[in-house]
Amino acid sequence: MINQRVLANFYIALEAVMANRVRSILTALGIIFGVAAVIAMLAIGNGAQQEILEQIKLVGVNNIVISPIVEQKEENLAEGEAGSQKKKFSPGLTTRDVSSIKRAIPAVKTISPEIILDTYIIKNGVRRSAKLVGVEPSYFKITNFELLEGKMFNDDQLKRGSPVCIIGKSIQAKFFPTEDPIGKTIKCGNNWLTIVGVLKERIISEHSINNLGIRDYNMDVYTPLQTVLIRYRNRDLITQAMIQQANQASFGRGGTDESAEEEAERENYNQLDRLVVQVDETQLLNPTADVLSRMLQRRHFDVVDFEIEIPELLLKQQQRTNDIFNYVLGAIAGISLLVGGIGIMNIMLASVLERIKEIGLRLSLGARKSDIVNQFLFESVMISVTGGIIGIILGVTLAYVVSEFADIPTIVSITSIILSFGVAATVGLIFGIAPARRAAQQDPISSLRYE
Repeated sequence: MINQRVLANFYIALEAVMANRVRSILTALGIIFGVAAVIAMLAIGNGAQQEILEQIKLVGVNNIVISPIVEQKEENLAEGEAGSQKKKFSPGLTTRDVSSIKRAIPAVKTISPEIILDTYIIKNGVRRSAKLVGVEPSYFKITNFELLEGKMFNDDQLKRGSPVCIIGKSIQAKFFPTEDPIGKTIKCGNNWLTIVGVLKERIISEHSINNLGIRDYNMDVYTPLQTVLIRYRNRDLITQAMIQQANQASFGRGGTDESAEEEAERENYNQLDRLVVQVDETQLLNPTADVLSRMLQRRHFDVVDFEIEIPELLLKQQQRTNDIFNYVLGAIAGISLLVGGIGIMNIMLASVLERIKEIGLRLSLGARKSDIVNQFLFESVMISVTGGIIGIILGVTLAYVVSEFADIPTIVSITSIILSFGVAATVGLIFGIAPARRAAQQDPISSLRYE
């Protein structure tokens, strides 16, 4: 019997909502935009969170990156004074720095030196530019790279500088689309290298590439560090070619047309292009970076020709900024829902005044006060739930539009949809109580006489 009364009240509320469709939709606008804002905000926040996690995975955990740079001038010196001072000598970033860091800093867990050379790959008449990266096995652990097939460099290959390499997935797709590349040779620059492994593909977004200053690792060729030093280039050694290049530069380059890249490479005296130091714990990142800075400056004879960065801390700072952004969006979405709830309450109160005779008629025909309360609560919840459904559709669409046209990653989760829908229903229920109680408190006789 109770279920039939509740069902009858639901049908009466549904008829009232359907009879005033336009007013119901306008009443639900606050809920619609509030729910859409919640879903879009959570989608943007989830996308930013996922991207930051992927970026941290790319740069590794608890890493300190040391890169060589052009020597910095003292800011307090005038141009004439700076030019008159004799340039100090620095050996640059070398493998000797690696040995010193391993020996002197106990907080260092792993260290990975890198040499990065612009080169080209040739196979079967196909030529493609690529990066040749001289590394040690620790590089793959720090950067979370995994082998798809093949094996890692062994100790003998590392010590002897054997002509072997591990290629990225895009290199395999380009030069070995239908065959197994393991054991095959590929010409990289002036040397033939035997492929011993292939890395798993790593998908990197354009935003990550720009934000972290990284490259497409899938087009890299990795070879032992000693292989690059022995068979390609060792900037720590002074060769006849380097002397000739220096002489050409001092005499106006001898009529040669030297590009900016070639000039930068000629002036680069650093044996290593990058040095990644991994520490045991996150709280040791800043102290270790300070020790590294003082140590390298002393080893380089007070020449500041290196730069130290802590990518994880920068990304965490970016994450905190994103969190603040999400809190602001959440507050805006909450205000929209609050305004929507107040709008529902106002319209329902106005509806009570418009329908006093209807309320009096129902009460005189035997309806209970609880029936009137249920009727108006059903109307309020229907409006808010309908607004919630429309808001969900709008929020998902908005998240898709932002992802496509603003180039911002978004992830719509089931949790955000359930949360926003539950909040919409709750808002309708809470803000519908006051109008429902006011309707139920009407006197039947006075209501029937109401003009």
